[in-house]
Amino acid sequence: MKTAIPVIVIIVSYLFASIPWGLLIGKLRGIDIRKHGSGNIGATNVTRTVGKGWGRLCFLLDFLKGLLPILAVRYLIGHEFIDDPYHIVLAATAFACVAGHMWSIYIGFKGGKGISTTAGLLLALVPYSLIPAAALWVIVFYSFRYVSLASICAAIFLPLAALVLSLLNIQPRPASVLVLLFFLGALAVFRHSDNISRLMNGTESRFDKKNKSGVTR
Repeated sequence: MKTAIPVIVIIVSYLFASIPWGLLIGKLRGIDIRKHGSGNIGATNVTRTVGKGWGRLCFLLDFLKGLLPILAVRYLIGHEFIDDPYHIVLAATAFACVAGHMWSIYIGFKGGKGISTTAGLLLALVPYSLIPAAALWVIVFYSFRYVSLASICAAIFLPLAALVLSLLNIQPRPASVLVLLFFLGALAVFRHSDNISRLMNGTESRFDKKNKSGVTR
């Protein structure tokens, strides 16, 4: 039974994170969010298409997709696993959350870019690393007004920050968690490949007063 518990937690985490909140919010407002704006189901496109309040709600719900499953692992099985075995389950659950958002089983294995969901799980896994990464996101965003560029920079910076803090014994984390963070960073950059192309050719949408939008989500 103890072996079955982490498997069940990982599967449930994936199913929970697969809930397409952006799509459901759009349906609630009478539209299919996938047919508007960037076509993505995340908070930025919801903000642009439906409104700020709904966009903030979408961000919060997607954020909780990452945070709540990690807290559940700690509560349900944290006391049954020590050292690496426990952290491997933790890392697998974290990946299941991101995979659920990016490749939702409910909408044909499609989804968002996973930034807000990743932020939620990072708050539970490496809170000290999330703080400087979030600060970098804010600096890049307000300097250039590109949500995608800010997200890419934060995704690259965060695993490096986590590694340094772990080596300095400020926020020690096992190898399984650190490897996961680098993988998630690379995955975030890959999911933004279209945004990178538009940034390079100057066609990426800016988030400004006239067009409060971004295409990263």
